[in-house]
Amino acid sequence: MTARNTIRFLRRGAIVELGDVPPMRTVLDYLRLEERARGTKEGCNEGDCGACTVALGSLRGGRLVYEPVNACILLVGQLDGKELVSVDDLSTDGELHPVQQAMAESHGSQCGFCTPGFIMSLFTLHHEGRAPTRQEIVTHLAGNLCRCTGYRPIIDAARASCTGSAADRWAREAAATALKLAGLDDGKDVFVGTPERFIARPARAATLARLAAEYPDATIVSGATDVGLWITKQLRQLPRIILTGGVKALHEVVEKRGHVSIGAAATYAGAAPALARIDADIGEVMRRLGSAQVRASGTVGGNIANGSPIGDMPPMLIALGATLTLRHGSTERTLPLEDFFIAYGKQDRKPGELVWRIDVPKRKPNAAFRAYKVSKRFDQDISAVMAAFSLTLDGRKVAAARIAFGGMAATPKRALAAETALRGASLADAASWQPALTALAGDFQPISDMRASASYRMEVARGLLRKALMEIAGNAATRVTGEREAVA
Repeated sequence: MTARNTIRFLRRGAIVELGDVPPMRTVLDYLRLEERARGTKEGCNEGDCGACTVALGSLRGGRLVYEPVNACILLVGQLDGKELVSVDDLSTDGELHPVQQAMAESHGSQCGFCTPGFIMSLFTLHHEGRAPTRQEIVTHLAGNLCRCTGYRPIIDAARASCTGSAADRWAREAAATALKLAGLDDGKDVFVGTPERFIARPARAATLARLAAEYPDATIVSGATDVGLWITKQLRQLPRIILTGGVKALHEVVEKRGHVSIGAAATYAGAAPALARIDADIGEVMRRLGSAQVRASGTVGGNIANGSPIGDMPPMLIALGATLTLRHGSTERTLPLEDFFIAYGKQDRKPGELVWRIDVPKRKPNAAFRAYKVSKRFDQDISAVMAAFSLTLDGRKVAAARIAFGGMAATPKRALAAETALRGASLADAASWQPALTALAGDFQPISDMRASASYRMEVARGLLRKALMEIAGNAATRVTGEREAVA
């Protein structure tokens, strides 16, 4: 099959086809510099403030879905096959969109710089097809920062306009839009540029693997929530970019009898429901992971491939005993996830090899799990310490333990000494926990940095282990569905 040499997406009802796309061109720069659509603002330029929020429309199971994304760190190549909606598009024949009207009536804007981003986040919430609770509104807007109005009038605007029934031209034209998006899905690999400088978006797994092996120095991009900052903040030159988002199989999240299989390009938003069914704590940590914009773009596989010592997903997955599948060309290999992380910035992945799939075991009936994220700010913040605990119980005794931390070492790491010391401990005897609490000092020598001091991190780690044991000790029954159960 011949590769297509253009990026195609839907914009204001028409198909836009771009044949000369610089690999590092962001959607924000495309809108402001090429379209001259300047309603979308540049704020932090790193995906934190939400001023640049736009909506991406795509088909999910035949249904048209709109999600918020940060245009400042999204690449133009990632628009392929999508619909792009910006704040400049919303008013119709001089009439404000319902969320714009509600924002004005609620006095939700003062300086107005953040307002376009809030409007677009509310636009996506307007199209979710349900009336959100106040907490759901707050969660949805956690990636949009305002420093003069405050959030109450903005939340009022959300409650007035997001009532469960979309009433705008996007809702009226949904069927026609879905047909156009289906037409854009031609199943072709995309390669725009030259061998020296290109952006590629393979549609087939074999093409993705072949390109990665052929260009081992290329930058592999899934959601760009990290790579986008390499471009905007570190000013790196990335002449060859290979996008994973076109391979549908890599977006799959499959719940099997004993485990959940997650394709490396599955977003946090896509993987969260299945992982939350393993345990409620996973769902809560993922709710706080980044923002709605980050969760719509960022991927579980990217969080692992990045190898960050403070990534939120690896400690939870390691504690559950997840395995990682890597692919180089047509060859795959599987290893325990904890073995993938070798040292700071170094993973067990050779040039051209791709993170391909993560398999996460479901909890056994005699297992208990807890996960905690500690950060300076509750929402949309980087962890100072991330901890996950999986205990296999024999009655009220700990038969085995898997304990993993992020932020405590140069990589996400298991607390092997603490695990050994905890075996045989009684949930009914807090004194029997002390050897494991003490052993943490032998497992980790954390550093001090801008997020936390070494002594704080160690104290927090001990506190979280004690908290997990106290909570598990207070639960007479372990959970199968992940729901918290009361003591009988």
